[in-house]
Amino acid sequence: MDYTSTFDHTPERIGTGSEKWDALHKHFGKEDIIPLWIADMDFAAPLPVQEAIRQRIEHGVLGYTFRTDEYHQSIVNWMERKHQWTIENDWIVFTPGVVSALNFAVQTYTEPGDKVIIQTPVYPPFYNVVKGHGRELVENPLMQDQYGDYRMDLEQLETVLDEQVKMLILCNPHNPIGRVWTRTELEQLEHLCAKWNIIVVSDEIHGDLVYAPHAHIPYASLSESAMNRSIICTAPSKTFNIAGMNTSNIIIPNEQLRNAFALKINQFGVGQINTFGAVATQAAYTYCEEWLEQCKVYTYRNMEYVQQYIATHIPELSVRLPEATYLLWIDCSKLRMEQLDLVSFLLDHAKIALNDGNAFGITGQGYMRMNIACSRSLLEKAMERLHHAIKTWRATQAVTTTSHMNNE
Repeated sequence: MDYTSTFDHTPERIGTGSEKWDALHKHFGKEDIIPLWIADMDFAAPLPVQEAIRQRIEHGVLGYTFRTDEYHQSIVNWMERKHQWTIENDWIVFTPGVVSALNFAVQTYTEPGDKVIIQTPVYPPFYNVVKGHGRELVENPLMQDQYGDYRMDLEQLETVLDEQVKMLILCNPHNPIGRVWTRTELEQLEHLCAKWNIIVVSDEIHGDLVYAPHAHIPYASLSESAMNRSIICTAPSKTFNIAGMNTSNIIIPNEQLRNAFALKINQFGVGQINTFGAVATQAAYTYCEEWLEQCKVYTYRNMEYVQQYIATHIPELSVRLPEATYLLWIDCSKLRMEQLDLVSFLLDHAKIALNDGNAFGITGQGYMRMNIACSRSLLEKAMERLHHAIKTWRATQAVTTTSHMNNE
């Protein structure tokens, strides 16, 4: 089946309680803007997911639901098929979201005052789950080469490791930069974490959204040592655009770590899966691989379009194609604007809503994150607005420079 038309003609989201579309005034103070920010797609969920939910509704009884063997097996099969990682049913623990899982992991495996490492710039909740629970945040900033490509700074990491470091939260693939960490990089990281007996909590929510020739490597699949000290956070939410189902699957091979994590989940009373989350997840992992592959083709072409448009029309900006995700990390530093001015400029003049790079940490200053998982027509409209705004800004800068020279 060809899904292109479903990606080209997306449903109207205004009036659906959409965080992305209906909460613009709440988040940005205005509504006449194109939302290319929060990481959900504008695409309808795959038809098998919709049909499975429809059948469940038609049954009529929406009582308590547990995770069936078929539910677990759909996850096991997916991991084997897509990532060549063999897992067992009882390794899977439910949480209502990956961010929730990060919070629970910090509470389960560390104590107030312990150190937790994150690799910045990174998804904003990483900061909150550490500092919000009274743990000491330690940053291991990623390095950029002359071409703008990022890599881990393992030399700097080694300098901050000590006995107080109990956990490293890994973003694999990385949000917002879109890196897919190679086996060599992950093995080097694992060598250091094993040396200091550090638990690695790996956020792998974008693991299914990797573009060839790159391949996602689950951290726990590296070695027995990695398997015994890692918490792997997965979810179908980004993959199939079903984030509203609040369903995540946390894979913990080590029985002792898994039991401790499950106990924490039960203490907070959030271990019960919701009916539609269970139905949607099982259907997605069982029947929607073709939809995903076509979706990735569409989003990658959208990213290529933005990169080419910027290279042709907006030389003040630059962007490199990510290896995963549907998110672009746009370098706006040549505009030489303060970060607050940059955010205001994009909202007030370009009329587009992006994620402020500063939210990803101090190393995100001068950057903005763009979500391109929308129809091409909407993306074209947004890029035209951006181009017009920067052309106007460019002309204003030229007039200001000329006036300054004449006054001299």
